[in-house]
Amino acid sequence: MNTMNVKPLGLYIDGRFQPASTGRTIRVENPKDRSVVAEVEEGDASDIEKALDAATRAFAVWSAVQPAERGNIMHRAADLLEKRLPDLVTIEVDQIGRPRREMEAQLGRLPEWFRYFGAVARTHEDTVPPFGGAFLNYTRRVPLGVVGHITPWNHPLLILTKKIAPAMAAGNAIVVKPSELAPITPLLLGDIFKEAGVPDGVYNVVPGYGATAGLALTSSPRIAKIDLTGGTETGKTVASLAARNLTRVAAELGGKANVIAFADVPVDRCVAATLFASFIASGQTCVQGSRLLVHRSIHDAVVAELVRRTNAIRLGDPQDRMTQMGPLVSEKQRALVERYVAIGVAEGATLAAGGRRPDGAAFDGGYYHLPTIFTDVRNDMRIAQEEIFGPVVCVIPFDTEEEAIALANGTEFGLANSIWTRDITRAHRVAHQLQSGITWINDHHRIDPCSPWGGFKMSGLGRENGLVAYEEYTQIQNIIVNLSDAPFDWYADDATEKRYS
Repeated sequence: MNTMNVKPLGLYIDGRFQPASTGRTIRVENPKDRSVVAEVEEGDASDIEKALDAATRAFAVWSAVQPAERGNIMHRAADLLEKRLPDLVTIEVDQIGRPRREMEAQLGRLPEWFRYFGAVARTHEDTVPPFGGAFLNYTRRVPLGVVGHITPWNHPLLILTKKIAPAMAAGNAIVVKPSELAPITPLLLGDIFKEAGVPDGVYNVVPGYGATAGLALTSSPRIAKIDLTGGTETGKTVASLAARNLTRVAAELGGKANVIAFADVPVDRCVAATLFASFIASGQTCVQGSRLLVHRSIHDAVVAELVRRTNAIRLGDPQDRMTQMGPLVSEKQRALVERYVAIGVAEGATLAAGGRRPDGAAFDGGYYHLPTIFTDVRNDMRIAQEEIFGPVVCVIPFDTEEEAIALANGTEFGLANSIWTRDITRAHRVAHQLQSGITWINDHHRIDPCSPWGGFKMSGLGRENGLVAYEEYTQIQNIIVNLSDAPFDWYADDATEKRYS
């Protein structure tokens, strides 16, 4: 997508691209060389109100569409999305700097979400709870109304898809505030939905900044639910704003995932697992394996091989299919990683690999940082406790299963963990004691539209994916029908026993 010589991309409201009221634009930067990928219109509170107007009108139309037909439209959207994936992949890579081979693998899965939730819309059944007596008691799932989505930059389309697919399938209208760092693909999704048959106004996108557009969306009494992915502190702020209007909140927040490797795991497999868990997306993911808890008996061998393999990771142009790691998304993000590297060194951890910018003119213009390993890490160190959101992994040894569990649970976060062992009884035993919403056994980073996704503790509220996500975009209406024609008069003095409840 060559956008340098075209006008800024407008806000997507009511089925078309529109100029923002601010007259300002946001420059979307390519993190590999700081070139401008595109400019998009910058929305603010008045644009959010305009989008809410469109969504409110559209909700009346979309919620009245039969679920089976909504399912058909979702399937058409999946087919159209599939055809346009090559262009969307290119834009995603340019927006956030993630290697093309990673983005192709990730975005190639997106049509599954629309097909899955389209099928859920068609097949989801209401209930008929037993009530007793001559009564029919049944429930209906009805959509919430207009919902707001605040999405991050690290997986612009994946995380957005996880939110809009169940919301749209359930009959809601949507206003999205994407990250100002990666707003292009969320905007372009609008035309795909329009072509698929989604009514105008069901899907609206207002790029802008958190302090203006984001604040207006999260504090609006017109929103029935806010669904956020972001940092834990941001989640707390959004939840407090939404609470003033009793607005429902779902929030997928910070993480500090553990890779727990027991003594029976072969060294090469442990190393491969850690590389995958820790350095995919340059570590810029909430389920990054930022802590390797490894049994002491294999610790030294694992560290030696992990350092060797880490130093061999190929950094480069993310559009090059040979590149294994691209830049971080921004100067701010790289500065944060560098600050934590300095903190780790000051805390007494050993910098075993990386910890600096790569050498060479090819990297000078971008936000590159070498994949980094710390050893001699204590669980109370800041680098072991705080989310860094970059390519940094802390290695911590353990001696017993109980110690591994205590270490894994020893942070404020509880989003994800992975367990690596050949002992299947141990794997399940440990998994049941971990305080995390997601636990993988002998794998990491796996996701599916049918599999609930969300965290414990400070990692968030609610769940994405699965039937639970669809149901969380609905509310239950209970209908109780008296099937008897017998007369009923509570106040009649007829000496008959009457049912009250």
